[in-house]
Amino acid sequence: MSTVFERFIPTLDQNMRQVIESYANNPTDFGLMLRYALGWVNESDQPHHHATGKRIRPILLMLCTEAAGGDWKHALPAATAVELLHNFSLIHDDIQDNSPTRHNRPTVWKIWGIANAINAGDAMFTAAYTALHELDSTVIPPQRILSIWNMFNRTCLELTRGQHLDMRFEHQSDVTIDEYVSMVTGKSAALISTCAQIGTRIASGDEHVSEQFAEFGLNLGLAFQIRDDILGIWGKPDVTGKSVATDIISRKKSLPVLFGLAQHPRLREVYSKEDFVPEDVHECVKLLEEVRADEYAHNIETMYYDKAFQALQQASPRGEAGELLTQLAINLFQRQS
Repeated sequence: MSTVFERFIPTLDQNMRQVIESYANNPTDFGLMLRYALGWVNESDQPHHHATGKRIRPILLMLCTEAAGGDWKHALPAATAVELLHNFSLIHDDIQDNSPTRHNRPTVWKIWGIANAINAGDAMFTAAYTALHELDSTVIPPQRILSIWNMFNRTCLELTRGQHLDMRFEHQSDVTIDEYVSMVTGKSAALISTCAQIGTRIASGDEHVSEQFAEFGLNLGLAFQIRDDILGIWGKPDVTGKSVATDIISRKKSLPVLFGLAQHPRLREVYSKEDFVPEDVHECVKLLEEVRADEYAHNIETMYYDKAFQALQQASPRGEAGELLTQLAINLFQRQS
């Protein structure tokens, strides 16, 4: 997989920098917040030499373009757009979740305050649309570009719908698994599905093939979020770059937690406390382990990955890109951060 990253990431990051630097340098600290969020610099605007983010969504989009017989360079504007859109959502999510760290660094709001972080997120959102507009300069037919814009717009709405449900669930005593899947579909899976769908739509106008790739992305996205849920409780903070306590303190209704709440009365009692202390967090984890909530979540994750692989096989991806898509999915299934 390293060759894929070597081939795509430099060009992708260069294009992202062009979009950001084209209007976000005056005043300097305005652009600094965006550069920091994207992992290019530290809070003093000095180069940052540790990766913050895997660029999985744009890489998936460009791989799907190739696997459907297209040129990945034609997909670069859309790949840039989805990565900027994803980072907009992270800036705002960190505020709404009261998360102090991401990728082992303070979050944007923690350094520059909530008001500035909201504004920086809004700028990143607008930058995504600026990037997507560059599809007009490619060889993609105008009608197809309009369909891609529609996919992108609908996904933006799905992101906000999913985030709304995620926040609402923090104060909702009973959340069903179906409600959880609906939330995750909007919050995480929709964008990954759209990446696969846009990538194939750029390559060809075949809607049937595009829908098959979208099904692959949807199931991959669902499994991806469940893996995040597992790592959010049992991952190592020095690897994930995020405090394990954050999800529990904010009463996240992740899949392992939902299973545990349905199984253990004591967990429901502790989870409903108004104020958490560190001992409560440790007890919640212990109770989840008693009912094997991690094992349950892993089994559901595996189910969605299996569905993703089946959908990808039915889509008949071409050549090396098709093989790399399979390898990317396997790597995501095994990830620890």
